[in-house]
Amino acid sequence: RRETLGDRHPSTLNMMHRMALLLMKMGELREARPLYEEGLRVNRETLGDSHPDTLALINNMASLMMKLGELKEAKPLFEEGLRGVREILGDRHPDTLISINNMAALLKEMGELREAKPLYEEGLRGSRETLG
Repeated sequence: RRETLGDRHPSTLNMMHRMALLLMKMGELREARPLYEEGLRVNRETLGDSHPDTLALINNMASLMMKLGELKEAKPLFEEGLRGVREILGDRHPDTLISINNMAALLKEMGELREAKPLYEEGLRGSRETLG
């Protein structure tokens, strides 16, 4: 698709994201990283920081960093993603609830249990209210 549509075309960016997701699911984390980095950079430039696609990439990049054990690098990405989805989608949107859970999981992994607890509680309340 890159040759036909170019690096900045939404279809190219979508395929890049899907390939990075596949590599991550396959455990090929180091191979997924450059795709996420490039996709995130181009999405920020073309769609902006608050676009839902950019926010999804931010969250997925943070998840990758967490899986790589790069917790300190993952934290600002999870924080940015959570702020963005709260602002754009609202506190009870399923994507926001996922971001809340991801942030709580990172904090737990970092040993910041007191900070993780209210996020887990918020995510649980939101899931019960929204998803049943």
